[in-house]
Amino acid sequence: MTLPESITVVTEPAEEFLNQKQLVDYRSEREDCLSWLLAFGKEPKKADGYALGTVKPRAYRMDQFYRWIWEQEGGYTAQLSEDYADDWMRHLAQEDYSGTHQTNCQKAVKMLFKWWEHERGGSAWDPEITFSDVDSSSPKDYLTRDERTQIRNASLEYGSIPEYSNVTPAERDRWKQYLAQRFEKPKADVTPEDWDRANSWKIPSLVWASMDAGLRPVEVERASLEWVDTDNCVLRIPKRDSAKSNESWIVSLRERTATFLE
Repeated sequence: MTLPESITVVTEPAEEFLNQKQLVDYRSEREDCLSWLLAFGKEPKKADGYALGTVKPRAYRMDQFYRWIWEQEGGYTAQLSEDYADDWMRHLAQEDYSGTHQTNCQKAVKMLFKWWEHERGGSAWDPEITFSDVDSSSPKDYLTRDERTQIRNASLEYGSIPEYSNVTPAERDRWKQYLAQRFEKPKADVTPEDWDRANSWKIPSLVWASMDAGLRPVEVERASLEWVDTDNCVLRIPKRDSAKSNESWIVSLRERTATFLE
């Protein structure tokens, strides 16, 4: 499996620590691990992998764990052990880290050991200590009511241009130059259809439906027209596309959102 470019296989701190041969070995282990997590990690027997948005941040914390091991051992090793994992948890508990960071690090190490168990013949890790994510009950990066309204309104303005028939020839020429740059095509090839394309409902539909449904980024990526039921103002999200639930689910939409989607 080819890893997405957005995942950093070897971080700069790790690369600085390792010699050339160690780097080749570590990169190989990381590629095997991350590829397996994306393809099989969630439910190995069903070949159901974790979402990229889940693996990407945890991959960095796994790298932190490896580097902590190297510091303790005074050199490189790709070997994992439950003792290493428990020792790192004790280290995190003694440092001034937030409960969220500690919990996320533990989740990353659990994920790493899941791969270790299935692909390297290791054992699952049952942590000696667990962390309380004291911040988990508070929404992270939440939007206020006013901010949500501003975002919805901004989506109606984003990229919009005047109607083709409502501008003078001189203004139309300037807008053609703008559209040529925006759509990366020669100015002479710009047509009235490009005006319609610039004023499409794509952005408002994505923004309003995502906010109505509380979609996660991976669900936005998976979204398809088959979800949409404008007659009943709902999205019908099948089990295979749901990021967290093991069941299909139906979520209500505003009538205005359904109109945009239609």
